[in-house]
Amino acid sequence: MSRGNYKIVCFSGENIIEFETLRDFLSANIKARREALNLSQERLAEIADVSVQMIKGIEGRRTWVSDTMLAKLARALGVASFQLLVPVHEEGILEENPLVSGLLRNLKQNIQDDINSQFDRLLSPGKTD
Repeated sequence: MSRGNYKIVCFSGENIIEFETLRDFLSANIKARREALNLSQERLAEIADVSVQMIKGIEGRRTWVSDTMLAKLARALGVASFQLLVPVHEEGILEENPLVSGLLRNLKQNIQDDINSQFDRLLSPGKTD
C-alpha cells in the first residue's frame, strides 16, 4: 500500500483527512510562512538546523517529516506545530472544512477557559501578590 492510500483519523474517527491532503497543507504552510518571513530555503534550513534538501523535499511534497522535524520547523517559523498541518486561511475555507472548524472551536474554548481561570485566580478573595 502506498502512502497516498493511508488516512489519518482525527476527532476519534469523526473526520478523516487524506495523507496527501495533509502533505499539501504542510508544504503550502511552510512555504507561505517562510516567504512571509522573507527567508530563503537555505536560511530556513540553517535556522531549523536541517538540510536544504529537506526543506526542498518538504515544500516539493516529496518528503514527509518526523515529529522532531515538525517541531524544529515550527520553532524556526515561529508557529505552533499544528499550524503547519491545517489549511492556510483563505476566504471561506475555515468555515467549510469541518476538521479545521472543529479544531478552531476547541482551541477557542480552551483559550477562553484558561483566561477565565486566570482571572478567577487573580480576583479571588485573599489573593496575595
